[in-house]
Amino acid sequence: MKAVKRNVVVLFILLLALSLVMAGCGGKSDANSQVSDEKPTTESNSDNNGKQTNSELKPYKLTMVYPGSVQTDQRKVEEAMNKILQSKINATIELMPIDWGQWDNKANLMIASREKFDIMFTAQWNGHAVNVSKGAFIPLNDDTLDQYGNLLSKYGQGILDTLSPTFLEGAKINGKNYAVPTNKELAAQGGVIYREDIAKELGLDMTRVKTIQDLEPILNTVKEKKPEMVPLFFRNGENFNSHYFLQTDALGDASIPGVILKDQDSTKVVITSDLDRYLETLKISRDFMKKGYINKDAATTSLGTGEALKSGNVFMITASLKPGKDAELANSNGIQGKLKQIEMTAKTVSTGDTAGSMLGISSTSADPARAMMFINLLHTDHELNNLLNFGIEGVHYEKVSTNIIKATNATKNYNPGASWMFGNQFLNYIWENEDPQKWEKFKAFNEGAKKSPGLGFTFNADPVKTEVAALVNVGKEYDPALDTGSVDLDKVLSKYREKLKAAGLEKILAEKQKQLDAFLAAKK
Repeated sequence: MKAVKRNVVVLFILLLALSLVMAGCGGKSDANSQVSDEKPTTESNSDNNGKQTNSELKPYKLTMVYPGSVQTDQRKVEEAMNKILQSKINATIELMPIDWGQWDNKANLMIASREKFDIMFTAQWNGHAVNVSKGAFIPLNDDTLDQYGNLLSKYGQGILDTLSPTFLEGAKINGKNYAVPTNKELAAQGGVIYREDIAKELGLDMTRVKTIQDLEPILNTVKEKKPEMVPLFFRNGENFNSHYFLQTDALGDASIPGVILKDQDSTKVVITSDLDRYLETLKISRDFMKKGYINKDAATTSLGTGEALKSGNVFMITASLKPGKDAELANSNGIQGKLKQIEMTAKTVSTGDTAGSMLGISSTSADPARAMMFINLLHTDHELNNLLNFGIEGVHYEKVSTNIIKATNATKNYNPGASWMFGNQFLNYIWENEDPQKWEKFKAFNEGAKKSPGLGFTFNADPVKTEVAALVNVGKEYDPALDTGSVDLDKVLSKYREKLKAAGLEKILAEKQKQLDAFLAAKK
């Protein structure tokens, strides 16, 4: 009888052990089910070319958030991308574009609510440093992080091999990279893009346009002879007071007050509203608005500049220029051969220009290593990069030659026009109506540009983050209306300055100056 009891006990123990083993094997395999403070699911190594091995990777679904319009054939392109991603890093991708008009509000809400996603577009001019101070992005080159380690060196070797060190150095905040810059043009230049076909129809001599003031007779003629058209389309961030027109270096984040001038040698940090060139362009913008040259909803519109041109009733926009920007914009909006650009400022390079387009890894990502592998592929994998930017060969475009493509009837179903956001632009195909020497001209464009005296410096906002938050809100309240000429300067500008001062402007300027002076002294 005792033997029987012993057998029952042994059998019970064996069954209990087996059930525990099965429970351990029966956990969820979806990496997205993990919370953000767990160890990443990735256990792979990189070879010397930045390509990832796939033998030990668990399946994972990546999500990438960026500004832009949802494309009709987006899911088809995702499926094609997934075939590449599954074979290389055992991942799939969900693209999450957000319309430009809603981008700031929705992106900020996603960050504030700690929504789970993997990769997000970020930029110096779009609050990058502020979002870093909020903990939105993971540092990518931090050897001290036990949880992830140095993501760039582990899984971004292809980025390190192909991207100029100037980009990564310029995009650092307090010695760390919180996003990977797009490999594209480095210099910046302000100007306008206009409808060349309309200019020819009206007999306009656009070669005379050298300054903002020179636009007056052009815009007046358009208003008189084409009353159905908007002579000059403005929106928040796209106007004569944009940084690329004013040539201001915000020293790390354009949303934080305190600038120096990129095209001069002074290193004194000032507030933009104290600059003579700022006041001059405010007056011109106000004059143009009162004369009916600018769209009345400029301060509030959510319409992007490309969409405005595509609508057919806009003659001119302001833009940050580069070689072939006019053709690039025309192709992405289905108005090929109708746009022309005019350069109106000197070429300059600042730290902000190196960080003008980046992909950051969210601190809510369940697998930052896999996210870095994906970004690395965008910098190295020709097929994946062009799938994301141009869609499926034979459907959304046809090849004319190895690197030249032409549109099809289905191009309109996938044409995001966002190649400047993703990875390595030098891998991109070139449309047949673009300059075949486009990428060579990009490289030449970077040469001879005036370097900002603050090049390499990025402001650390932590010591004044309370004041920064208050100042950013003041800017949101006043900048759109002022910069677009929508309000009376005499009534509004003084109130704007008073609110900036009350919110802690002087403390921010002093801290920026202190940090910049220390940076410059260390360089000597």
